[in-house]
Amino acid sequence: MRTVAEAIANLERTTDSPLFVTLGRIFAEAGHELSLVGGPVRDAFLGRKSPDLDFTTSATPDETLAILKPHVDTHWDIGREFGTIGARIGDDTVEITTYRADRYDHVTRKPEVAFGKNLEDDLFRRDFTVNSMALRLPEKVFVDPHKGLQDLLDGILRTPGKPEDSFGDDPLRMMRGARFASQLGFEIEPATFEAMKNMADRLEMISAERIQAEFVKLMLGANPRAGLEVLVDSGMAAIVLPELPALKLETDEHHHHKDVYEHTLTVVDQAIGYEKDYNLEGDFVLRFAALLHDCGKPLTRKLEPGGGVSFYHHDMVGAKLATKRMKALKFDNDSIKAVARLIELHLRFFGYSDQAWTDSAIRRYVRDAGDQLLRLHALTRADVTTRNKRKAERLSHAYDDLEHRIAEVMEQEELNAMRPDLSGEDIMRILNLKPSKDVGEAYKFLMELRLEEGQLGEEEAEKRLLAWWNNR
Repeated sequence: MRTVAEAIANLERTTDSPLFVTLGRIFAEAGHELSLVGGPVRDAFLGRKSPDLDFTTSATPDETLAILKPHVDTHWDIGREFGTIGARIGDDTVEITTYRADRYDHVTRKPEVAFGKNLEDDLFRRDFTVNSMALRLPEKVFVDPHKGLQDLLDGILRTPGKPEDSFGDDPLRMMRGARFASQLGFEIEPATFEAMKNMADRLEMISAERIQAEFVKLMLGANPRAGLEVLVDSGMAAIVLPELPALKLETDEHHHHKDVYEHTLTVVDQAIGYEKDYNLEGDFVLRFAALLHDCGKPLTRKLEPGGGVSFYHHDMVGAKLATKRMKALKFDNDSIKAVARLIELHLRFFGYSDQAWTDSAIRRYVRDAGDQLLRLHALTRADVTTRNKRKAERLSHAYDDLEHRIAEVMEQEELNAMRPDLSGEDIMRILNLKPSKDVGEAYKFLMELRLEEGQLGEEEAEKRLLAWWNNR
C-alpha cells in the first residue's frame, strides 16, 4: 500500500504532461480556477489509467468554450445544460464542468441545476470521499477536504457528508458503491452501508437504463462477487435483480441441498477464470449467464420422498426469467438472446460422461449452441463446483473429450456452415413446388436427416426426399 507521500508523488507525475500544463495555463490567464477532479485523481493514486479526464472550473460554460476554442481540435456542448463542455486535444478527450451546487427534491432524480462558487462546495456534493479529491492547476495543489486519500489508502468507501443526504440526492450512488467494490476492492464503511440498507427502495425511481449501465460495470469489474454481495446484503438486489437473492433457498432440517446462491457466485468466479482460455476476456454475456444460470431453481424446487430435492426444467424456466429481467433492464436483443440460449443449454452436457454421444448428438449440440459455443464451453466447465475431486476430474476429462469430438466432427463436416445436401431451389425443382410452407417442411426434413446421418450426397438426399414426400 502506498504512503500519502508516494500517492501524491504519483499524482504529480501523472499530471506532468503538456495537456495539464496547457489547460492550467489558459484558464489561469483567463482569471479562472481549474482542477482535475474525481475518478482521474483517484485512479492516479491507484496507479490505474483513468478512462476519463474530468475537470471542474469556476468558469461558466460560455466562458469555458471561449477559453478552449483557440487550443482544441474539436469541442462539443451536449452537456451544456449541466455545465459540461467536452473537447478533444490531440489524443485526449476532456470534460470540463462548472462548479455545481445542485438541489434535489428527493422525489425525482432530476436536480435543479445550480452552479457553485468554489471548489470545496463542488467536492462536497460528490458521491464518495475517494472521488472528492482534486488537484488545482497549474500550481498542482492537492485538495482533500474530506480525507479521501486516507480512505483510498484504507480501501474504504464513505460519503463526504451524511450518506442519507447523498443517497437521497442520487440513489444510484448506492449501486455505484457496489460497483466500486467490484472494480477496486473497496469495503463500504458501516454507517454508509446501513444507509444503503435503509434506502435501497429509492432505486425504484432510477431509470432502467442507468441501473443497467452500473450493473454492467459491476459485472465487468475485477471481482464481481464483492459487488454482488453488496447488492444482496444491502437489499438493493431485491429491487434491481430479485432473481439473485431468491437463490438463497430456504433450508429445512429434513431436506438438505447445496446453497444455490453460493454456488452461483462460485460459478461466476470460475467463468471469469475460463475467459482467457476461450478468448472471452471481459465478456458480460458469459458473466451474466453464469449469474442467472440457475435462476429458475426457486420456481422449480420440489422436495422429493426420501429427502431429495429436484429442480426439473429449471433451465427452460431460468431462460424465460432471464429474458424478462433483461428486457426490464433495457438490454439489447442480441445480449438477451445469447444469455437465454446459454441458460437453456447449460445442463445439456451433464449426461455426456455417463454415455458417449453419437455424432448426431454432437452435431445437435453445436447447432443448438450456434455462435454461443465458446461461451457454452466456459459456462459448462464453470458450473462444476463439486468438492468431490474425483467427480470434478471425471467431468473435466469428459468435457475435454467432448471438445475433442466437436473439433473432429467440425473438421470433417465443416459444421460451422452446416446445410442440407439440397437447397430450397433444389427442393422446389424435385417436388415441382412453388415457394410455400411445404418447401420449408421439406427443408426441415433434410436438415434433420443431415444432423442424424451426416452428409449423404445430392443423389441419396433426393431419393430420401421423394420417399418422405410420397409417404407424408
